[in-house]
Amino acid sequence: MKGKSYPSNCTVSREKLRYLKVLHYTADGYIRLGEMVVNRAISQDVLDVFKILFENRYPIEKMVLIDNYRADDEKSMSDNNSSAFNFRFVQGTQVLSNHSHGMAVDINPLYNPYVVKTNKGTLVSPKAGLLYADRKQKFLYKISADDLCVQAFKKRGFEWGGDWKTRKDYQHFEKTK
Repeated sequence: MKGKSYPSNCTVSREKLRYLKVLHYTADGYIRLGEMVVNRAISQDVLDVFKILFENRYPIEKMVLIDNYRADDEKSMSDNNSSAFNFRFVQGTQVLSNHSHGMAVDINPLYNPYVVKTNKGTLVSPKAGLLYADRKQKFLYKISADDLCVQAFKKRGFEWGGDWKTRKDYQHFEKTK
């Protein structure tokens, strides 16, 4: 993490973070051991969510530390890597992302992109997720409002980015309180 997701200018103390290992199923039925770092304040909630997802064979393609991608969010998302902590700013701003505090989790991000319509067109992140911005389609790893993943996170007080009004972040679950 040092020099990658936890750069020298990181303002979050390591004592506030927890390293989690969780089992998850892939879409082809294989069990994998995933890992992520979250804030200790949400660590038990996140463990509880992943337990429910595992018990229900909910498919998660990949879950490795974002450091494997040199903390490059675009590369991690394009590889459909589910992740959490990464000390970074919201794209195009000087505002820290909730991922910087370990208070946000992204699940299957390639298939559940961030989508915002602007006067210049539609912005999709990751760029490779453009095919999945049309939520009327059916496809593997799609997260929708009635999804088990959404319900499990919401039950524990998380917001889902798919509920946001001016932009949609279908991969994103965060707790702000």
